[in-house]
Amino acid sequence: MSELLVERFETMPPQLQVAARFVLDHPQDVALMSMREQANQAGVSHSTMMRLARWLGLDGYEDMRSLYARALRERGVGEVGRSGSSPQQDPDYPAAGIAADTLAAQIASLGEYGSAMQFLAAAKLIAGSKTIFGLGFGSSRSVVSHFVQTVSPLLDEGRKAMFVADSHGAGAEALLDAGAGDVVLAVGFAPYERATIDFARQCASQGAAILAITDSSVSPLARMARETIVVTSNSSSFFPSMVPAFAAVEILVALAAPLGDVDAAEKLKQSQEQLAAFGVYWKAAR
Repeated sequence: MSELLVERFETMPPQLQVAARFVLDHPQDVALMSMREQANQAGVSHSTMMRLARWLGLDGYEDMRSLYARALRERGVGEVGRSGSSPQQDPDYPAAGIAADTLAAQIASLGEYGSAMQFLAAAKLIAGSKTIFGLGFGSSRSVVSHFVQTVSPLLDEGRKAMFVADSHGAGAEALLDAGAGDVVLAVGFAPYERATIDFARQCASQGAAILAITDSSVSPLARMARETIVVTSNSSSFFPSMVPAFAAVEILVALAAPLGDVDAAEKLKQSQEQLAAFGVYWKAAR
């Protein structure tokens, strides 16, 4: 069903796209919540949810809920069918534990089959690239910076990773040479930074492959990407979480490492020794 939603997304009217994105981004809610609750969460009318089901060839929205409920049972994901009380229902459960459990569950979901296939395809793209550009602004900037720093030891002579740090002229200039054989890792979450979308689109038109880390399979980045890794930015607090995105880039680099000819650990060691010789690292006074 998710593949069908993605396939037909571009041809849907705007309101159906809003409903479809909710279904794609919140599959457990589709299985567990009523149609009216889902419509309220998505910001559309309940009749729009019904029209979405019919658009997909189903008799009604209950058919869609049944499909997602069955998938949820088969995967054993979520709280369905678990015995015992939930930590969220226990007033004595520490807030720190709830936040940590939420993040742990989000990271664990990256190992599920669908996500694993996304990572493997993305790792092959990274391993076969010439130049890798890291693109992302706002809260995504630190994720991209970490990726570029982490992936650099994997690259042999003639290959490099570049961090696009500026969303204005200098950033655009850094991407002028992006083309066939290059990969642009673009990271972005709603609300999407305009510069990230515009720069990625231009690079794609120049022949570069876009590798997106984003929050939806129908986000602006995903819709132009060669490969996409979907992660959540949901948080148990008021701010969006970047923890799943950081985990995603580390998984990506770990999977790409064995696909290359470089001894990444040895190269990293040599780099650290050179930096130490320049006095980059702090040393305790003797």
